[in-house]
Amino acid sequence: MSETNLEQFREVTPAGRFTLQNSAMLKVSLSGDEIQAKLGSMVAYQGGVRFEHKGGGLGRFFKKAMTGEGVQLMTATGTGELFLAQDKRKIMILDLDNDQMTVNGDNILAFEPGIDWDIKRVEGAGRLAGGLFNVVLQGTGKVAVTSDGEPVLLDTGSPTFADPESAIAWSGGVRTSVKSDVSFKTFLGKGSGETFQVAFEGSGWVLIQPSEGAAVPPHSHGGEGSGGGLGSFLGND
Repeated sequence: MSETNLEQFREVTPAGRFTLQNSAMLKVSLSGDEIQAKLGSMVAYQGGVRFEHKGGGLGRFFKKAMTGEGVQLMTATGTGELFLAQDKRKIMILDLDNDQMTVNGDNILAFEPGIDWDIKRVEGAGRLAGGLFNVVLQGTGKVAVTSDGEPVLLDTGSPTFADPESAIAWSGGVRTSVKSDVSFKTFLGKGSGETFQVAFEGSGWVLIQPSEGAAVPPHSHGGEGSGGGLGSFLGND
């Protein structure tokens, strides 16, 4: 094959630590520093890059043990280039500037070392299977998140409601709660028992993906099963 035909796939020149190689692959440039990435997201690397599973600290360990949920992270350190991807999803790079953002655990891809993280429950979600737990990021740096399809950014100045698996991320000033209701799908006999949404209120934004997460067997949603369709929102890998 002619090398000319391959030029369209040539690596993108780095523009900082995080660079989009294409819409579905992130290139991370390491120069003796470290980043946190989702466990299992590495597709290739060059140079002296080392990986270590990230336990997340004692407090987060207990939260995970109590809920059975969590976000599995790995630390990548060294010098070289790391390529990350997840199921051909679209990747977005978001900036935090001494600020806070909450992310659906399934949609986290990577974040820079200036950012701390914790796991917190959505208020009012205790009655759901395992509750609803999100990852709160705080600090300064870049965050790479994924979306199953092209996302839309909604202003939460007016009350906003979303399927718990469709909300990718939202800004720090936004309050969340669980709203129980009978969905249109249930009315039409096409649903699988979903009778709740996540409500977003306050000045800020929420990023919504055009997907309800991975396909799950019928009737595995809701509070009677194992949580099923809640898996991506709760941070299962």
